[in-house]
Amino acid sequence: MTRYGDDLAVVTVTYSPGDTLDRFLDTLAGATTRPVRVVLADNGSTDGVPERAAVEHDDVEFVPTGGNLGYGGGANRGVAALDDSIGWIVIANPDLEWAAGSLDRLLDATTRWPRGGAFGPLVREPDGEVYPSARLLPSLGRGIGHALFAKVWPSNPWTREYRQERTGITERTAGWLSGSCLLLRREAFDSVDGFDARYFMYFEDVDLGDRISKAGWLNVYVPTAEVVHIGGASTKKASGRMLAAHHSSAYRYLSDRHQGLAWAPMLLAVRLGLGLRLKLLTRRA
Repeated sequence: MTRYGDDLAVVTVTYSPGDTLDRFLDTLAGATTRPVRVVLADNGSTDGVPERAAVEHDDVEFVPTGGNLGYGGGANRGVAALDDSIGWIVIANPDLEWAAGSLDRLLDATTRWPRGGAFGPLVREPDGEVYPSARLLPSLGRGIGHALFAKVWPSNPWTREYRQERTGITERTAGWLSGSCLLLRREAFDSVDGFDARYFMYFEDVDLGDRISKAGWLNVYVPTAEVVHIGGASTKKASGRMLAAHHSSAYRYLSDRHQGLAWAPMLLAVRLGLGLRLKLLTRRA
């Protein structure tokens, strides 16, 4: 097993991020007092922004992934570029704004949770609303209920339970944490071979949280650390494809965990239901 140092690096996957990347880097400077190396794992940007950021900042490195590998695949490529001195990795979207001291608060939590493998902050929407970023794992029943009713009946019991909407905003363990911002113990990340690159977009964080738990680590929600998630400039340009990727990833997650002939009829119904849901949402969009 590789023995890592205590240094910190931030990996963000870029795909023509626009001016959000400047805000990400500017606010990151106030998020921690520790030196931070930043890796821009670039999935094929055409706006020139990541390359310019690497030139303008001494601590920022531009790492082309060789193509559009998706979020998890791009993040894995960024982590692979780090040397063994890096023992703590932040994987975050480039459209985040960091609150002052937020990364230091995440790091402080690691001493309270020695078996913590992943640590997630409180995530706010641009309007200040708290996004439910620490959730239960989606069981088959809970997942189907949430998928069917979340849009037409937002307060349904399956969605409320899954999103942990009635759970207090306190430091606690969770089934999984939003991949928009994760502090990862590199040892834990390595123990599960990082993200599953089969998930091009969406559910890669759900899958990672599940596998980290099964490997004996904890997913820890740390709401004293705050970030604001602006919303993806790059994903908004391809909303139809992103909807399709979301539904494909949801099916992959459930089918991976319910294998065998006994589950085949249920999985067929899930596939048909997700297909119908995708058509309805695409038409509405």
